[in-house]
Parts: sequence; structure tokens; C-alpha cells
Amino acid sequence: MKNMAFIPIVSFIFVGAASLAHAGGLYLYEIGTEDLGLAGAGTAARAQDASTVFSNPAGMTRLDGKQLTLGAQVLYGDLPYELDNRYLEGPGNVVGWLPAASSFYSHSISDDFKLGLALYGNFGLSLGFDDNWAGRNLVTEATMMGLTLQPALAYRINKMWSVGAGLGINLGVFSLSRNTLRTGEEVTLDDTDLAPNAKLGVMFEPCQYARLGLTYTSEVDYEFDVDASGNLPVSGMPWTLPIDASVDAPQQVMLSTVLVLNEKWSLLGNIGWQDWSSFSDLSVNVGPATRSSSLELQDTWHGALGTQYQMTAATRLNFGVAYDTSMYENQDNTSLTMPAGAAWRFGIGAQQQLNEKSSIGVAFEYLMSEDATVPAPVLLAGSYTEPEMFFMSVNYSYRF
Repeated sequence: MKNMAFIPIVSFIFVGAASLAHAGGLYLYEIGTEDLGLAGAGTAARAQDASTVFSNPAGMTRLDGKQLTLGAQVLYGDLPYELDNRYLEGPGNVVGWLPAASSFYSHSISDDFKLGLALYGNFGLSLGFDDNWAGRNLVTEATMMGLTLQPALAYRINKMWSVGAGLGINLGVFSLSRNTLRTGEEVTLDDTDLAPNAKLGVMFEPCQYARLGLTYTSEVDYEFDVDASGNLPVSGMPWTLPIDASVDAPQQVMLSTVLVLNEKWSLLGNIGWQDWSSFSDLSVNVGPATRSSSLELQDTWHGALGTQYQMTAATRLNFGVAYDTSMYENQDNTSLTMPAGAAWRFGIGAQQQLNEKSSIGVAFEYLMSEDATVPAPVLLAGSYTEPEMFFMSVNYSYRF
């Protein structure tokens, strides 16, 4: 259990698994691409490799021929949960080492018309506790993840304007495990759902030194049927975890810019928004009952600033910093199964052109988040203290 972590989904593992990570809300910007070294700055306007199929489909019009980008990533996180009741055993750190990967392909039908395909995961959470923690009869593992296969297309209208669109085919997986009160045997309940969504993108290039990218990602409506009822420690009283059995990934908007200052330096930036407040009054199904969510959520805002330095003709360096607000109105009233908070990211990376067709890159990112206090249930009340995560990635791009 120790190696399961609460973190929005990093990316799709080639063997079919996924790992997760922490963002403003449950969305993730880290998917193993060059964006990691920029802390995501310029993501919807960069369009320097096939990962633009995900970040902004319209950016494919800037790519020549057929291109493939692969991303591999490993995360180490420290997210300890400390119980207020010192007489009960806590779970300690619920994060460990987690690998992930993603893949993107762009295909040129003509200079102006492109097709693309992306396989990734960037939404979800997974929370795991030690087997012997005090709340093991309530939860030992709770996982929600969404994996996305996204075909996309792009069209260049003229020299300045391009548009793109992608259809997300999202596989949602929900699982909840706990130890039974009588025998201590672990039982697992799970469910899956397939849900579509859309990604729309626009790219505006007024000149060769500047470009703007704007993307809109629609909501994903997942529906799961999992009984979230368990038992509290000591008293054995029943308690229902505040896990939404109908979990939606909210709509979001991202505006990015790239400014080429000179032949060496470029400046990149982001402004983003996610519609988390729409879930504050969400009706959810928990077992046979329907109730309203008590989560006090608010919209989250994202800002990022980064720079690229073309050190040589073959070597590019990346630097970036980003900030995301919290999805909770009050950090003293968060959920045991959905810890989150305002977060800072700091990224650094390098890209090396190997030859005319291929390039490779490495990146590192440090994330630190504010504490999250969990007031209920009272016996398991506590806090996630000084959460931090470390991302390391390598990406490879090839032009056919």
C-alpha cells in the first residue's frame, strides 16, 4: 500500500498501468514531455514536438511531415498524513516512487492539414495507507483515474491562424479497498466507465517572433457505482467516505504565449482556469443512496512563466515556474480522500538535437504544496503536512 499515492494522473504506462500526481485540483501538467522543464509555461503555444496533439491540437500545423514524441517519467513524492489523535497509528507518507509514460504522433496530410493521436493520463487520484493504520476498516486504498486516447486534427486557415480539435476517449477506473471489521480481510470494490470529451484549440502567429495558443477542454462525466461505507476505528461505527461515486473532470481553459526575444532567448507564459466550483453542489450516488456533496470547492487559477535559451544550434535549455490556487475554499476543511492545495512548481530541463531526425531531452521539476487539514471523521482527523514532489523525465522525438 505504501507505494500508492494521491496525485492527478501523470501518464499512461506502456504496460497498461498509470501513476498519479498533485496539481491545482486533480488535473496534471506533468506528462513526461519537454513541458516538465518549463513547469508547463507556454504549453498551449510551444508546439515544438508532437506532444502539441495533447497541449493544443492547432499547434500540429507548425510541425513538418510525420513526428513521434515519447515521454517517460518517474515521480518521488512525500505526502505524509498525520493524525491529530496521537494514540492511533497513522499512515505516514502515502507517496513513493512511481513511473509513467506517454506517446504522441502527428501526421501531415498536407502543409495545412494535420492528423494526430495521443495516449496519456492527466486526471485522477489514488490514495494509499499502510495496512495497519487506524482507519483500515474505512479505507486502505481509494483510486480514481482517467486514461485518454485522443485522435485530433488541425487546419491552417492562413499564415496567422490555425485551428484544431481532439476527441477524448476517456476510460475511468474507480476502486475502493478496506479491511473488513470482523475478519480483517481486505475487500475491493471497483467499477469502470467510458466517457467522451472534446479539446478545441486555436493558434495565432502574428509574426515569426510571437504566437498565442488558446485551448478549451470540456468536462468529462464519469459515473461509478461503488459503496463508500466503512467503519471507524475504536467504536466500529459506520462512516461513509466523501468520495463522489459520480466523478467529473471539470472543463478548463488555457491561454499561452511564446515571445522570441532574439536568436538565443524566448519567453513563455500561461494563464489557466479550471471549473471546480461546479462540483460543490454535486449530487452523487453512494451505494443505493443519493446525496449531495459537502465539498466546498472553488475554481482554480494557474499562472506560469518560463524561458528557453538556445545555447548552441543543437542544445536548448528550459527554465520555468508555475503557481496553482487551491480547489478548496478553506484549507482547514479538506477531504481525507482528496487532499489538495495551492502549489508552486519549479522546472529545469535540456533538449539535445541528436541529428536531423531525432532529439532527446531531460527535465526535473520540484513541486511544493500547502498543508491540507481534514476535520472529519473526528477519530481520523489530521493533516497532510508540507507535501512535496519531485519529477524526473526523459523525452524522445523522431521525424520520419
